[in-house]
Amino acid sequence: MESLIGLVNRIQRACTVLGDHGGDGRPALPTLWEALPSVAVVGGQSSGKSSVLESIVGRDFLPRGSGIVTRRPLVLQLHQVEERQPEYAEFLHLQKRKFTDFSLVRKEIQDETDKLTGKSKQISPVPIHLSIYSPNVVNLTLLDLPGLTKVAVEGQPDSIVEDIESMPNCIILAISPANQDIATSDAMKLAREVDPSGERTFGVLTKLDLMDQGTNALDVLEGRSYRLQRPWVGVVNRSQADINKNVDMIAARKREREYFATSPDYSHLASKMGSEYLAKLLSQDLESVIKARIPSITSLINKTSDELEAELDRLGRPVAVDEGAKLYTILELCRAFDRIFKEHLDGGRPGGERVYGVFDNQLPAALKKLPIDRHLSIQNVKKIVSEADGYQPHLIAPEQGYRRLIEGALRYFRGPAEASVDAVHLILKELVRQSISEAKELRRFPSLQAELAAASWEALERFREDSKKTTLRLVDMEASYLTVEFFRRLPQEMEKGANPAAATSTIDRYSEGHYRRIASNVSAYIAMVMETLKNSIPKSVVHCQVREAKRCLLDHFYAQVGKKEGNDLGKLLDEDPSLMEQRKQIAKRLELYKAAREEIEAASWSR
Repeated sequence: MESLIGLVNRIQRACTVLGDHGGDGRPALPTLWEALPSVAVVGGQSSGKSSVLESIVGRDFLPRGSGIVTRRPLVLQLHQVEERQPEYAEFLHLQKRKFTDFSLVRKEIQDETDKLTGKSKQISPVPIHLSIYSPNVVNLTLLDLPGLTKVAVEGQPDSIVEDIESMPNCIILAISPANQDIATSDAMKLAREVDPSGERTFGVLTKLDLMDQGTNALDVLEGRSYRLQRPWVGVVNRSQADINKNVDMIAARKREREYFATSPDYSHLASKMGSEYLAKLLSQDLESVIKARIPSITSLINKTSDELEAELDRLGRPVAVDEGAKLYTILELCRAFDRIFKEHLDGGRPGGERVYGVFDNQLPAALKKLPIDRHLSIQNVKKIVSEADGYQPHLIAPEQGYRRLIEGALRYFRGPAEASVDAVHLILKELVRQSISEAKELRRFPSLQAELAAASWEALERFREDSKKTTLRLVDMEASYLTVEFFRRLPQEMEKGANPAAATSTIDRYSEGHYRRIASNVSAYIAMVMETLKNSIPKSVVHCQVREAKRCLLDHFYAQVGKKEGNDLGKLLDEDPSLMEQRKQIAKRLELYKAAREEIEAASWSR
């Protein structure tokens, strides 16, 4: 029966293939990696961490050097095989190649690290997966994290300590040298931060054989000076001289056993010391942790699978290849956009009220600012009336002067009328842009978005031109035919207050009062026309622009789409590459979760 460790190993490898390995910079997708129990190995520089790992494996395979040698996490999966089977190593990124020469394993780790980090001291969170199959190991998964530093060194980010301390949800194997003060150990400092109660921390003391004569580490190993919930284990690694001489690791294990068995200080603890005991202890503990956490992992998988399914539904399924289906999809997307656009105009969504603001605020304000008073100044009225009379002065009323004054004043109305058309046009263009962005179904298709925007703006441009012609025609109509009744009342009003003979006298005709009366009459007429245009300009703009936009914004676009063939339709449905990639990653992640659930269910039944 396969161990639970083997089950987690397979899920962990699948996670790595999908880029789910925890750490900073991972995709904004759910992560299963951090829920999978493993043993994280941490230790300060020169703590003997690499030697402990090699002793557990029974092989010399890790890069060595000064400073931080481990610059990418190493996921080390150990698989125990029968004595007769060959011993070999296999990398996840080189699955078809079996390494029997472990010096080449060391070189591959170094080369693969340099691929991402170069020759610098930088650290990458992307792990290297190494599986070792050997009769000299126990089933165990170890996560070798980069060595700890108190201060970032050249080429490393300032946040290196925080990056390394971002521990996954796992057992902590904290390695400290026995010939240093355990209270200041980098590994124990990290362990206290991520596991204050010491519930999931194993303490390992290295270099017991290098302690000063007459001293020992019994206070630590027996849990008196630094208490943990889990036991302390002492190990004796190969010396530097042994490493230089390539002393066999299996022989080194034997010497380690002999050291503890014959040591006057540690012989009573010999059965619970050494790298072999440490490996078995970790394997048993990891197996029990995995068993305890299977329900929570299953719950996470079920919950996240539902979330991923919902996200795929939100992003939309891939578009069908059939030409009819493509055309149907395009028309449905257009209708979704058109519905949102109409909701903006009709008040279901904000934005349409800005059209009313043009008529209620901008148009009246623009009309008030017209230079009518300057146009009807006494000097200008006298000038225009005199020019209109020509060589023969008017007899009773300066009709031609009145007409020219009114026509000149009404020309000023063209500006506000045209500005109203343009203001509504800009609002409609903005509502088109806003509606496209709010149509969730369209987000997948940038090409269709661009085509819709272009077609809508082209239609709005036509509506604007029609509206401008109609609206300016309203202004011109006021100048083309003056309201006769208004002027017929003027002589009657004059008769009520003055002698008609005086009104026709030469002296009165050229007096300032005469021209002031003309200016007043024209001003009253212009005010009457202004009130009329305040009502008719909005009617014209709404009829020619807003109503037409609601009625037939996409009519021309529909006609053009209907003429397109398969390839051209396909171009309109070219999705945003980032969304396609996102859907692809989510689909892969969903497959991972489904496969993991099946693996766990199968393992549960077999047990």
